[in-house]
Amino acid sequence: MKEVVIYTDGACSGNPGPGGYGAVLFYGGHKKEISGADAATTNNRMEIRAVIEALQLLKEPCKATVHSDSAYVVNCFQQNWIRGWLRNGWKNSKGQPVENQDLWQALWALMQKHKVDYVKVKGHSDNEWNNRCDELAREAIKTL
Repeated sequence: MKEVVIYTDGACSGNPGPGGYGAVLFYGGHKKEISGADAATTNNRMEIRAVIEALQLLKEPCKATVHSDSAYVVNCFQQNWIRGWLRNGWKNSKGQPVENQDLWQALWALMQKHKVDYVKVKGHSDNEWNNRCDELAREAIKTL
């Protein structure tokens, strides 16, 4: 299985408001940067969307290590929130519908094709690639 390293970030100008995402993918000696924006969204949606868009680029099943500064994204898988949501029919621990369910379902479907591990990184610090993803996300917002 090919091994890919992915860095992701989402940003929002206002929350909700215009938002963007950025991702940097590494495979072998190759690097690919992607970004995009939505006119009306939230920061959490952009954080999830960054991972989705990056994983969608993979042309075959891969082992992907996703680095994100989003506790929302990382904890979903490291603390197995997703398993509870699946078991409870996409309801949270309070019995309410899971927020951003459409994106979580899309991400979960992609994760059935790839082996994905998540690593929490400190945002807006000295992580070069997290900072680059933040730049890409903020630049994408400006295109709206």
